[in-house]
Amino acid sequence: MKLYTDARDAAESYDRELLLHGPKRNEILELWEVERYGVDSYCDADYVSLYGLCPAEWYAKGVRLLGRTAVECTRDALASAIGRDVAGVAAMAPPGGASPLICDLFAGSGNTLYWLLRHIPGAEGFGCEMDARVFELTRQNLATLGLPIRIVNADYRSGLIGLSAANRPLIAFIAPPWGKALDEARGLDLRRTSPPIIEIVDLLVDAFPAGSLLCAVQVYEMLDGDSVAELRSRFDWSELHLYTLNASGRNHGILLGARRWTPATGAR
Repeated sequence: MKLYTDARDAAESYDRELLLHGPKRNEILELWEVERYGVDSYCDADYVSLYGLCPAEWYAKGVRLLGRTAVECTRDALASAIGRDVAGVAAMAPPGGASPLICDLFAGSGNTLYWLLRHIPGAEGFGCEMDARVFELTRQNLATLGLPIRIVNADYRSGLIGLSAANRPLIAFIAPPWGKALDEARGLDLRRTSPPIIEIVDLLVDAFPAGSLLCAVQVYEMLDGDSVAELRSRFDWSELHLYTLNASGRNHGILLGARRWTPATGAR
């Protein structure tokens, strides 16, 4: 980790605000900055582990992240937990004779899609990333690591055009930018993400009117209850999973929701 040589580096906190909304938002971070964010925010220099690699390992291989991607990416510990839970529910989908199609509609670093594909062997993966700069870095990172993950530089609406899920289950991972939708005091309001999560689910239901649909929506431990109730009303079955990977009150999770089928596990 870098030895801080000036007062600004020593005093400045590498937190969510600096990297997501501040001057580091569109800058490619150096390794010491990635590790500093992990230490300052989570007391863990290896917090931003991706593709099964700790920061020092992926950085040495040529992977690079913007400040905002370091905050918004789904790190290995969380992405793997999400992958396991999605795989467990997806295994109960009605048999269709074809492997599932997994869509990450806001792919970012591509790490969640990487872990979903690891936990659901044989599935086809597809990712959309609207931001041209994030897309180009992710494309380069995946190519550098030799990962066969397909992403396109398109918004989620355009990316879904022409995509066919006929006769096979569709799994959609939904994690649009939270931005100001997350308030550390009031929690995450799912109606204020950009775009609103309910809008995305409604589009998926309309765009894929046949076959089983499983949505995995990334959420925060602290949630606006009304927004959760509104989202759950879109599904025939839903279940909330929270992961105790961070300090209490700062954990992430997923809300799993199924349309046109009901997994034989848990309760709504």
